[in-house]
Amino acid sequence: MTNIILCGGNGTRLWPISRTLMPKQFVKLFNNKSLFQLTVGRNSKLCKSSFIVSNSEQYFLALDQLEELNIENNRYLLEPIGRNTAPAIALACMQLDYDEIVLVTPSDHLIKDEKEYEKVLNKAKEFASENKLVTFGITPTFAETGFGYIETVNEFDVKAFHEKPNFEIATSYLKAGNYYWNSGMFCFKAGVFLDELKNYSPEIYETSKIAFENANNTNNLIRIKHEDMANIPEDSIDYAVMEKSNIVKVIPSNISWSDVGSFDSLYEELPKDENNNTINDNHIAIDSKNNLVYGNERKIATVDIEDLIIIDTGDALLISKKGSSQKVKKVVEKLKESNSQLHNIHLTGYRPWGSYTVLEESTGYKIKKIEVTPWKRLSLQTHKYRNEHWVVVSGIATVEVNNNTFLLNENESTYIKAGQIHRLSNNTDAPLVIIEVQVGIYTGEDDITRFKDDFKREKIHEKQ
Repeated sequence: MTNIILCGGNGTRLWPISRTLMPKQFVKLFNNKSLFQLTVGRNSKLCKSSFIVSNSEQYFLALDQLEELNIENNRYLLEPIGRNTAPAIALACMQLDYDEIVLVTPSDHLIKDEKEYEKVLNKAKEFASENKLVTFGITPTFAETGFGYIETVNEFDVKAFHEKPNFEIATSYLKAGNYYWNSGMFCFKAGVFLDELKNYSPEIYETSKIAFENANNTNNLIRIKHEDMANIPEDSIDYAVMEKSNIVKVIPSNISWSDVGSFDSLYEELPKDENNNTINDNHIAIDSKNNLVYGNERKIATVDIEDLIIIDTGDALLISKKGSSQKVKKVVEKLKESNSQLHNIHLTGYRPWGSYTVLEESTGYKIKKIEVTPWKRLSLQTHKYRNEHWVVVSGIATVEVNNNTFLLNENESTYIKAGQIHRLSNNTDAPLVIIEVQVGIYTGEDDITRFKDDFKREKIHEKQ
């Protein structure tokens, strides 16, 4: 069985923890592990391999986090733009044998009862081997209005799929006992799913097939071309196939599941102290209870407050009443309207060669700490609008500027003018740390033209 892991989505309801370039599935929220790592670890016990569907930025995050787990035998499919779950799953299935059973899971769900989970998967495999399409219905524990529901008959048969209900209808579903939360997890043979997709959503099937055939497919990495991906109609697997097919089965699943889709749900899953505040060494609580307090960079003191969500990430502070966290996505919409980058990046950004942290930024300049992993290097690049000053804090830097290569040791520096072609490398076994001071009329991350790149990222990513 192959685990197809869907890594799309930005988790806007968990802003400012979750952002476009570091979405919630890669944030280490649980015992210094991310939801993605927990997903891979959980499913690797039951599946022979993982097939990870993501975009280019998330690909490198996945690589780094899988390296931490020491899990190999992974394949990757990179989508230049998202077209929802039906095309993502179809493209992955096209790489597999017809009879290969796949387990499709999001990368950002939490499942705590792994013994029951294994039982559920074994039952799903039975149905899948009989050429059924299997979905997993989560046993509801309260009248949730934020999930779709699956109505069942005769335990495993699907009667209907229902959209997110209002509270009154959700309450009636809970009382009825034959309605389950739609988990977004599936199990089937790759070929059987493609047959059903071709039957019920032929346009998605045909355009996905073209995109797959035109893709760059090498060394367990499939890169879909942008124009081909854009031609695929956008649709979910539920709308495209599951709600139309007559071979669907549902497995009732009481597996301590959460989609961690809001701060309210995150609060329920985190460990708490005697006053029901989430445990945080940086939190000083005076007569405060029932609060979610997140922040690792500075002390957070609360006095006489309760039932609040307080999220401090250094560059953004969110304060919300519990029960209102679904509205956080409206904050993200406002940030986008104002052309802020706070919805997109953290102070620390992760790259396939290491990471950078913005230490200070103002009009005309930006100061970064750059950390380069041993034996990694940045792209050969140039900038149009900024000059760069590099000072080595620790390690040995190999610097290339206009075909001139030289070394910089601790406390040594260099200056790179706008327009000069340059590259920074760490050709040692020790981490390299530099301070970069950018000076110019524009210091955005998109002012870059790449000429050579070890990670095959876009050659041109230039602010025009």
